[in-house]
Amino acid sequence: MRTLRLVVLGNLAGEPYPGIAWQVAHFMIGLCRLGHDVYYFETSSAWPYDPIREARVNDSEYAVSYLARMADHFGFGGRWAYRRSYGDKAWFGLSRTKAEELLAHADAILSITGSTRLAEEGLKAGRLVYVCTDPVVHECRHANGDEDIRTLVDEHDDVVTYGENIGTARCPLEPLPRLRARTRQPVVLDLWKNGPPLRDEFTTVGNWRQKGRDSEYRGETYYWSKHREYLKFIQLPRRTPHPLELATGLIQLEADDCVLLQENGWRLADSHAFTLTSYRDYIRASRGEFTVAKDANVRLSTGWFSDRSACYLACGRPVITQDTGFSTVLPTGEGLFAFRTMDDIVNAIDAINLDYEKHSRAARAIGEEYFKAETVLAQLLKDLGF
Repeated sequence: MRTLRLVVLGNLAGEPYPGIAWQVAHFMIGLCRLGHDVYYFETSSAWPYDPIREARVNDSEYAVSYLARMADHFGFGGRWAYRRSYGDKAWFGLSRTKAEELLAHADAILSITGSTRLAEEGLKAGRLVYVCTDPVVHECRHANGDEDIRTLVDEHDDVVTYGENIGTARCPLEPLPRLRARTRQPVVLDLWKNGPPLRDEFTTVGNWRQKGRDSEYRGETYYWSKHREYLKFIQLPRRTPHPLELATGLIQLEADDCVLLQENGWRLADSHAFTLTSYRDYIRASRGEFTVAKDANVRLSTGWFSDRSACYLACGRPVITQDTGFSTVLPTGEGLFAFRTMDDIVNAIDAINLDYEKHSRAARAIGEEYFKAETVLAQLLKDLGF
């Protein structure tokens, strides 16, 4: 394959959370290792979040400095641009002339999550690819005739999705137009290589309750908030000798929810305290991951899998996660377990404890075979016709 000029378009500075930073880094580093000419761009009319002031702000003081630090840390310093579209439209990092030339003439612009509307920002773009990392909401709204979502999709030349069953007989959800590829989470494996776990806990990181993104589709309501699924298994800590810990935004956790979790034996950690390094250290130190998925992905069997769970696997940490249909495309039973019932979870924990080293090796092997950034991204580019 010839060397491509590629732009990764994301929201790393606007949403300065470690999981998002790692997601962007895996794309950037993986594409660079394939020998391509890769840049990171960010431009949005939405105010960025400033964790120091704990609010969305109409300046770029924190956002630009954070992006510069992340770029230097991951090796793409000097290859990023940030446009303050919510204000004076000033460019930071690369110059305006260089940035606009890259956008207009790139071989492909990979828009992670599709949250940036280049057309609305008045920017000319080359081949624009919507990388749908969190399927269902846009598919449902598009099928229901939502004009804004239809316009968003029409602004893109191609769509790729993490919903590996979407557009197949395994999933009833109507795919977005111009779906060119089904892909999965790229992980730079050497950044996650690890030794034995330092803790007994099965952990996870994520939101407890989220509002405003439920979807209607063919007369059914599909729910976005994970707390609905956790409640089905709220008594799990009473069924297993190994402690379970949820790292979430404690300041956002309602008092009644906090009491409910703790009374049922769940341990809690504050995910908002994580830095880039401590986020990775938390995953590395864990015995494994136990987590649920969104109701929408479970009931629609989209085949979606989590970026974070892929990182647990890369660390050699066994993963027990709710089946979204991913078991049709990923191996399960050793290192990775798909569950539907409480007994499935308990049996998976027992199996892992019976031979932890075997399941740790299997987890890492799944990471190497199915999530290696260079392999995943090479296939994605091939599927896009490069």
